Amino acid sequence: MSTPTTPAPLYQLLDSGYSRKLELIGGILVNRPEPQAIWAPALPQAEWAKAQATFAPKGADDDADGGNWQVAQGTPEKFIVRWEKLQVYGRLTPFRHLGLFPEQAPQWQWLTQTVKPGMSVLNLFGYTGVASLVAAQAGASVVHVDASKKALTFGRENAELAGLAQAPIRWIPDDALGFAQREARRGNTYDIILLDPPKFGRSDDGKVWEFLRDMPALLDALSKIIKPNGHVWLTAYTLRLSGVALASMLRASLPAGQTASGEFTVTDTATRSFGVSMWGRWHGEPSSGK
Repeated sequence: MSTPTTPAPLYQLLDSGYSRKLELIGGILVNRPEPQAIWAPALPQAEWAKAQATFAPKGADDDADGGNWQVAQGTPEKFIVRWEKLQVYGRLTPFRHLGLFPEQAPQWQWLTQTVKPGMSVLNLFGYTGVASLVAAQAGASVVHVDASKKALTFGRENAELAGLAQAPIRWIPDDALGFAQREARRGNTYDIILLDPPKFGRSDDGKVWEFLRDMPALLDALSKIIKPNGHVWLTAYTLRLSGVALASMLRASLPAGQTASGEFTVTDTATRSFGVSMWGRWHGEPSSGK
């Protein structure tokens, strides 16, 4: 499969319905499962039939069971996606994902507004590194951690495509909890910490991550490495948790600060919307020195 040389705009949700969604990402028309699309599609079937890649899950839980892409001839396995001044690769992955999460664009925009040159950013469960690249582009020194060496390889490819191969980004293959605990012992601190943990994960060396079991220990470590006036942004996809609950988790585990919460959502051209993931964000309050 070839890779197109002309970057295309990031994302558009063209239609949704009958538990599917029709998306345009990087110029590629994609048909994927979406359980929240509990209505009828607005576009005719002929438009859906134009999809260049359709994902068929193996079981009822397509996130857990994986599946297969049915790809039209000539459709690239990876394609160039543009967000503002940043170019990265989108990909057709075995677990129906697209190599990046376009709905996180509000977080990327927040980074461009919040990061100041010289800041330090830790991106845990960093995946293919779009947030890391946005932070580096804004002038931050970034530590990007992911347990998957393949994800780190994709991240480096994205950095090269974005013209950031020489940016101050450390790509570290490690489990998030172990790395954060070692950073606490080393006395390293960060201005911004991003984390986007799965419900369940397994590193290349067999270490297992479970959100409900391991998150308290991870947040305890983060409380020791976040600067007093820093920011922590937690995102959760495949959990039955609200954004309010995530913010409360941060408030209970981190030093005194302010919290905000919300939901990443997408809206199709017929104005039907659904939530994609929850998020909670913490901002520290520096001590008065008394």
